[in-house]
Amino acid sequence: MRHRLAELRGPDVPAKALDARALAALAANPGCRRRAILDGAGVDKARLASALGAPSGFGQSQFALTRGNAFEARVKADGGAELLRLAHARLDPDAARPEGAAVPDLTAHGPEGRTARTALALREATRAGGWTLLDHPMLALDVAGSLAFLEPDAVVVHPDGSWSVVEIKSFPMLDGAADPAKVGAAARQAAVYVLALEEVAGRLGAEPEGRAAAGEASAQDSAPAPRVRHRVLLVCPKDFSNLAAGSAVDVRRQRAVTARQLARLTRIEEIADALPEGACFAPDRGAGELTAAVAAVPATYAPECLSACELAFHCRDRARAAGAVTRLGRPLRAELGGLATVEDVLAAARGERGDPDDPAVAALRRAAALRAEALAGAPGVRAAAPEGVAGVPGGRVGSPEEVTACR
Repeated sequence: MRHRLAELRGPDVPAKALDARALAALAANPGCRRRAILDGAGVDKARLASALGAPSGFGQSQFALTRGNAFEARVKADGGAELLRLAHARLDPDAARPEGAAVPDLTAHGPEGRTARTALALREATRAGGWTLLDHPMLALDVAGSLAFLEPDAVVVHPDGSWSVVEIKSFPMLDGAADPAKVGAAARQAAVYVLALEEVAGRLGAEPEGRAAAGEASAQDSAPAPRVRHRVLLVCPKDFSNLAAGSAVDVRRQRAVTARQLARLTRIEEIADALPEGACFAPDRGAGELTAAVAAVPATYAPECLSACELAFHCRDRARAAGAVTRLGRPLRAELGGLATVEDVLAAARGERGDPDDPAVAALRRAAALRAEALAGAPGVRAAAPEGVAGVPGGRVGSPEEVTACR
């Protein structure tokens, strides 16, 4: 499968790592097979969108990245003393003060090596007791059959052996509160890290407590799995200053939603097997070839994609061309049932198509009748409802110009 995904990405194109931000966006739209295969193959969607002629319109500025990195370095200075003080105050005030906390070295070769080193450090810190700060650990999470390597800002091990995720953001916390939209995005991202930590904890809990000299498992029972806390520490600048402020954020709801959505994702193998022979998403291919390759994978576009996916503009253009109702929002799409295009919706409203017993069709025809009645009562506006709708004589549904005149 790795070889197959490399062919889809392009033989000489390096894989783009799937981070927690992208994973949270993928979980928010689990029905989009296009994003699932592109992220699973490590395709750089920003370059792909530019090659398709629909470049993405969002991203973090270099200034914001520099400011965020400087703030994170300040928070983690002196062995993470300030960060651990906030973790003690906001997450575990009854524990002993974090004086002389351990900060293990997590250096290793490659993401697999760093993941193994992180698991070892977590095991040692849990057994040792006391406070431990893991700076930029590496976690692995299985996503639809493809392994994603995730790097949280920090993970704190408490004296009781429990683990907490730390998210460090550069947006300010004013009078103890931050922008709810940004806090929600940070919570969804932290929920991904919590899920990955729970997989590590489950593996450690399955290991026996001791090992025999010959390397065989001892007769002792397995140790209980470490507890991953569902309250994460969000650290932000305080009132536009360089001082750090911390807040405990409960991510139980985001964790449950993300786990459920990731479980719904179609496995990468199934999507790859359905692609035509020779399909490739390498950005150096011709625009026509790339367009055909992207079109071979079904997408589920919604307006929310504009703030979460680099291919949103391309998918929106295709949704508009196809008249898909998904471009009008997921709530409306859910209410329309089997009516998937704007043409189907208008035909159902005119009484030309659709089952009259279908609640969506009945509601559309009733709405068309009410609209026609309203337009008929407006001076200088001529409109009539379709034949057989609520007993109103036939004609046509008013045009947008007539709607404007009625208003």
